Amino acid sequence: MPKISVGRDRLFKSLGRTYTEVEFDDFCSAYGLELDEVTTEKAIIRKEKHLGNDDVEGEEEEEVIYKIEIGANRYDLLCFEGLVQALRIFQGLDEIPNYRVSNIPRDSMLKMHVKPETCEIRPYVVCAVLRDITFDEASFKSFIDLQDKLHQNICRRRTLVAIGTHDLDKIEGPFTYEALPPTEINFVPLKQANSFRADELMKFYESDVKLKKFLHIIENSPVFPVIYDHNRTVLSMPPIINGAHSAISLETKNVFIECTATDLTKAKIVLNTMVTMFSVYCERKFEVESVEVISSDGNSSVYPDLSASTMEVPLSKITGRIGVSADANQVISLLNKMQLQAKQSMSSTEECSINVSVPPTRSDILAACDVAEDFAIAYGFNDIPRTTRLVSGKQQTLSQISDSIRLEVAHAGFTEVLTWILCSYKEIFPMLNRKDDKSTAVLIGNPRSADFEVTRTTLMPGLLKTVRENNYHPKPIKIFEVGDVVLLDGMKDVGATNRRHLAALYCDDKSGFEEIHTLVLRIMEIMDKPCVPIGDSTGYYITETNKEDDPEFLQGRKGSITLNGKCVGRFGIVHPEVLSNFDIDFPCSYMELDIEYLIVDLKK
Repeated sequence: MPKISVGRDRLFKSLGRTYTEVEFDDFCSAYGLELDEVTTEKAIIRKEKHLGNDDVEGEEEEEVIYKIEIGANRYDLLCFEGLVQALRIFQGLDEIPNYRVSNIPRDSMLKMHVKPETCEIRPYVVCAVLRDITFDEASFKSFIDLQDKLHQNICRRRTLVAIGTHDLDKIEGPFTYEALPPTEINFVPLKQANSFRADELMKFYESDVKLKKFLHIIENSPVFPVIYDHNRTVLSMPPIINGAHSAISLETKNVFIECTATDLTKAKIVLNTMVTMFSVYCERKFEVESVEVISSDGNSSVYPDLSASTMEVPLSKITGRIGVSADANQVISLLNKMQLQAKQSMSSTEECSINVSVPPTRSDILAACDVAEDFAIAYGFNDIPRTTRLVSGKQQTLSQISDSIRLEVAHAGFTEVLTWILCSYKEIFPMLNRKDDKSTAVLIGNPRSADFEVTRTTLMPGLLKTVRENNYHPKPIKIFEVGDVVLLDGMKDVGATNRRHLAALYCDDKSGFEEIHTLVLRIMEIMDKPCVPIGDSTGYYITETNKEDDPEFLQGRKGSITLNGKCVGRFGIVHPEVLSNFDIDFPCSYMELDIEYLIVDLKK
């Protein structure tokens, strides 16, 4: 889940009152959030740089920072402005904002012309303008931070969407969005004094800690995307860097925002989030200026679209899903607290329905179940009566064993994680140093996203990505997962089979191989599997893996687990190349077992 850091005093001032830590934690819980950590700016620096208590200079009086965990689909809460607005509306202190676009004729709008070559690399662009905006240091920092949060979240590290913000007073429309050979693009990038050719710039950023992770998105393309103004001044080379000429600052009064994308729907969501959150600082509050985007075929569209979407939801689908009794007026009142403008439908049907107007900030509201979820949050999860459903039957053996193993691994000090069963092709083959022999992985036909191209054949990518996203977490990191992998199986009528696996990973300044080895021994012990000499088929034994096998592990530091003559698992120290592929800076040890082989007489 994403987290945002906000200053406690500034937050309390905006909310109109102060809270104790316990009171604010309860307040966050009431809105479906979590106060994850209370810290200070100096403490954050110490943790990130692994410094001692006396190694960070600064004032004695430190600002208290609240780290708040946000739902992954609530993009409107990823900045201070959105969080404060949501909490004030929840308290009944503010009305739901009326977002609108400026009433200017289409002929007077700024234009963005899209060239046909962009279809080869990044086909979509959407734009908007924030006029007469006033920043202070805090709001300007929040504006930049929101872009970073969106890039990491919905933008999928800029692969789907990249955001560019520019000082409109330094550039001149109309603008063009083009795709040119890198040798034909020259400009001064942000925070640099010299001009670079695009191919030279890519090499220059190979040593940049922040930007090098985005180079792969376009580096192998024959053309690079680039945005020019009327005077052929480069605004940006998405998704890598903006131009220095149009850089925004505290003094910027008019902000031009462009989002280039491979996914138009997500681009619209990102643009709407940016403009709605910061239109509060415009002279005309909550008003945004539109930009006309003219595609290469002559069709044009106007962005942003800030119109509210509407849906009619039967009252029973809201209260029935949650299991509470509430009349229409109570439901309407609670939905309004969640920024959903609701009123009773005037439908002629006998069943009572609620007409819900969804603002442009709430892209997470897609169906009746989402409305019911918001009602449940506002109603209070703790106030929903507990009920016990009568069920027949019993838990399957595989599920019973899985739960027992989960409990045992947790007792060993490991934290359970849950990751996607779908992943990208490169995550289970190239990034693990593996070759695809076409006999194991199930490929997804016409995947909607490069992140979900194939079903996982191992739990390893999910755990490595979890460590990557928590790189600054105090060490050691000890995590595990019990979940299914999917393998091709010609004996099955569907051509594939699910297998239940256990995986665990240890990450610290040292590899922790002995921690993983000990966990393997403990699992075999609780499953009542005796350790036997190599070659004996009455129990299990551990042998060193061949050099050609398991390239994800370090040679000489990997082993296979054989049970009743069948290889049921592997463990070892993760290869440094694999760690580098996943941007992990610390050594890791890993184990993975096929649980189904451990269960005696499973098929009886």
